[in-house]
Amino acid sequence: MIKIKSPTRVDLSGGTLDMWPLYNFVGPCRTINVAINIWTVVELNPTPGIEKVSIESLDYNQNWEFSNIAEFLNSVDSKTLLYRAVVEFFQNKLKSGFHLSTKSESPIGGGLGGSSSLMISMMKAFCEMTGFKFNDIHHAVHCAHNIESRILVTPTGTQDYYPAISGGLSVLEYGTQGIIHRVFDVTDTPLVDNFLLVYTGKTHHSGLNNFEVLKACTQNDTQVLDALKGIKDISEDMFNTLQAKDWPQISNLFQREYTERIKLTPAFTSPEIEHLSKLVIANGATGVKICGAGGGGCVLVWVPPGQRQKVIEACEKEKFQCLKSKPISPQDLQPLKWLMSYDS
Repeated sequence: MIKIKSPTRVDLSGGTLDMWPLYNFVGPCRTINVAINIWTVVELNPTPGIEKVSIESLDYNQNWEFSNIAEFLNSVDSKTLLYRAVVEFFQNKLKSGFHLSTKSESPIGGGLGGSSSLMISMMKAFCEMTGFKFNDIHHAVHCAHNIESRILVTPTGTQDYYPAISGGLSVLEYGTQGIIHRVFDVTDTPLVDNFLLVYTGKTHHSGLNNFEVLKACTQNDTQVLDALKGIKDISEDMFNTLQAKDWPQISNLFQREYTERIKLTPAFTSPEIEHLSKLVIANGATGVKICGAGGGGCVLVWVPPGQRQKVIEACEKEKFQCLKSKPISPQDLQPLKWLMSYDS
């Protein structure tokens, strides 16, 4: 039995800029996120000598069985599309059937990159089953990103895949020559101590907002392009703030990014998010960061440790769900045996 787990992430700054060709429109830029201990989990059991394929989704409480891989890949059930896309990638390397079980701890539509993390977990598992190795982290992300974009039939970014592989605080630098990925430890920092993740109870629809942004840019919409440049500048300031350990500035940067993102699309926020934001600030939090493409899902609440319990109680009273999660460091992950080289 092969058991793999991968973290999800919370984006801190520079989201949307990780989507080609947006970063070409605004020049070299950074996207910054942090891996968290909300996991996607995959169990893969090869069945030597047996062609049968069985898939189990613990999230949807559903099972599928097929007589062989070919029958599985010819399935038209939309709920198996992600599984089929990954298995198709490894098809020529598979020598038997298997039982695959998946589970995601992320709320559906939470804005935590859960589908990308699950993709990485499955790819890790099939690498272990087949002996296949990606050249490096960028090769793995390139393949995962293209597979998921084909499934969603919409443009997608790449930032979600890196923390699922590396853990820690990821600083991704996007430019003409490609992507540079740097990873930092978060142990004993306010990134852990001030971190509170709250689920609004409303799912978001990833990809929809980003597509509208991309379309506007290709039509030379100056308001959208200026907002992206503003997000780029804020992410640069976030990088400098983290480097300088100027932690009190993070709340201000979250507020600045919110202002720019609303210019991109009013759908970035929602009545639930607005209510949550006012609630936590009134009870001692100093800032909020909407996760992912917004419109619902999860919100990072930046709160001093001394005010944490008060904020949690206020959220729970209003039926918001406070998730038991925190940032994780690179050493919290399984060994990267499925990469030929771990050179970011």
